[in-house]
Amino acid sequence: MSMFRIAHLTDPHVGPLPRPRLRQLLSKRLTGYINWRRGRDKFHDMELLAALVTDMRDKQPHHIACTGDVSNIGLPDEWSTAKVFLDSLGTPDTVSFVPGNHDAYIDGALEGLLAVCADFTSDDSGVRGRFPYVRRRGAVALIGLSSAIPTAPFVASGRMGRRQMAETETLLAGLGAEGLCRVVMIHHPPHVAGATAGRNLTDSRAFEAMIAKVGAELVLHGHNHIGSVATVMGPERPVPVIGAPSASSRGGTITHRAGYHLFDIAGDATQGWTITAQLRGLLADGSIGLIEDLSLIPERLPLRESIARHRSRAKVRAR
Repeated sequence: MSMFRIAHLTDPHVGPLPRPRLRQLLSKRLTGYINWRRGRDKFHDMELLAALVTDMRDKQPHHIACTGDVSNIGLPDEWSTAKVFLDSLGTPDTVSFVPGNHDAYIDGALEGLLAVCADFTSDDSGVRGRFPYVRRRGAVALIGLSSAIPTAPFVASGRMGRRQMAETETLLAGLGAEGLCRVVMIHHPPHVAGATAGRNLTDSRAFEAMIAKVGAELVLHGHNHIGSVATVMGPERPVPVIGAPSASSRGGTITHRAGYHLFDIAGDATQGWTITAQLRGLLADGSIGLIEDLSLIPERLPLRESIARHRSRAKVRAR
């Protein structure tokens, strides 16, 4: 097949946060609102997000994957803002969205968001707002999963659940039999070492077992607000699991600054898929540019990389 380019961004935490009514803060939203007013509003920069999106669109990706946290505390006024942001990325047929934990901040928040943004989750069958979904784009199949669930204050974990896990296994097996390059999108790091307790995917062991059985070619996630490269084992070879930084972050270190990934996919199921990748984002001089070329060659991938190692990576340098 000819080259197919996917841009991946995540955790934009689109602002500004609408002023909530008092009754809307009688829930977990209260802690989130306090955190926002205490500094998260300065940490997530919307002008920086706009510059990142401009750079991304200049690279002319065929498809854009957004892996969640377009919201902050699940206010109804945030849902229309989220749709404006997703519309700025492209049309629903060229942009795929999966939700994050902030999009499901309290009971009912995720349903409200999906009612507004469902077009970006439309399955090939036309069903919207249900996970898993699949979108075939030539020889590439994008599979959208939801790990977004409401949780208690100070907890940010996720879960796929048995029904979604079983359906995803069947879906991936069928797409593999079709000879498609399978790109999985999920918010939480889906591997066991991907995040600490209270922030992790609670059924990550089941996810790893599923991939070991049916495989995939690439897994994209967010949630940790850092760029990371890890693997889970497929039936024959390691499957790259790639995490992107927050797309709006003004974090102090290079690994925590705003960024996104570009993936170029070529080849076919018979000859093998070739996936090249780069991380682009905020450089030390304030511009948006290339941060790092990522090696996704199977024999060069780590067998597993923990979140602790992600946080201590020192090889990334601003250019």
